[in-house]
Amino acid sequence: MALVELARYPFAMNAEIAKTFLESHGIGAVVFDSGMNAAESVPIMIQTRVMVLDEDLEEARKLLNEADLG
Repeated sequence: MALVELARYPFAMNAEIAKTFLESHGIGAVVFDSGMNAAESVPIMIQTRVMVLDEDLEEARKLLNEADLG
């Protein structure tokens, strides 16, 4: 099992919304780089990443797309 990148967001809040949505559907998710995103104040350059287990990637991608969060 390994963490893989599911999506990138220019704003940390959007990544947190996606993470919470996935967790409400039983998929564990982790947000990376949210501190750098806020500290640098340049969301285009350092995007916040949502990571999931590789085995959950396909289902997580499907859920985000259906909810228009991807």
